[in-house]
Amino acid sequence: MRLAREGADIIAMDICGPVSESITYAPATAADLSETIRAVESEGRKVLARQADVRDSAALQQLVADGVEEFGRLDVMVANAGVFGWGRLWELTDEQWDTVIGVNLSGTWRTLRAAVPAMIEAGNGGSIIVVSSSAGLKATPGNGHYAASKHGLVALTNTLAIELGEYDIGVNSIHPYSVETPMIEPDVMMQVFGEHPRFLHSFPPMPLQYKGLMTSEEVSDVVVWLAGDGSGTLSGAQIPVDKGALKY
Repeated sequence: MRLAREGADIIAMDICGPVSESITYAPATAADLSETIRAVESEGRKVLARQADVRDSAALQQLVADGVEEFGRLDVMVANAGVFGWGRLWELTDEQWDTVIGVNLSGTWRTLRAAVPAMIEAGNGGSIIVVSSSAGLKATPGNGHYAASKHGLVALTNTLAIELGEYDIGVNSIHPYSVETPMIEPDVMMQVFGEHPRFLHSFPPMPLQYKGLMTSEEVSDVVVWLAGDGSGTLSGAQIPVDKGALKY
């Protein structure tokens, strides 16, 4: 929505359904995607939206091809797909590990692989924003598979920043902390902290304007800035979106 408000036509996708039985919070739905389409169009922008899985390379490549055919070129890519779960590393099942790594890390790589050739072909430079997490910058006990996936995104970001420099495409990662979405399940989190009180030290409060969890709109403001010309000197940067929490 924020990008549409700034004048961008949008290519969007979401699986719009459960990813795995190990992911316990409510997923986005087809109705949510329809509402996104309506909201983008209400801003006077065009949107191509599709229900698909970031683990499906063919679907990603087809979506990019269809988007370029409809809109002419691809200037900005936001890799935002992600799932989250709890569990100590040695207690995770193969399915828990494979789901989180498959969506968050491999899914992002597949998204980049589908989008980058179109951005190079456009010859217009551009910006790639990889949505990592504060867990991509520090240890987060109780969700090591999630942290591993988000640390992996830093390596993808920084490598791609070097590889795409000759094409004038900037690549940066953002690292949100405690955003109010269905992914944050307060009851589950409190249960984990009750069972493992030492984990609390790794989840500090936000010192700046602390009013509870951040909103997705606050994160979107940073995405819009990275998508615009004002961030043109930035590439290969990891930007905490945490109101200072990581400084504890």
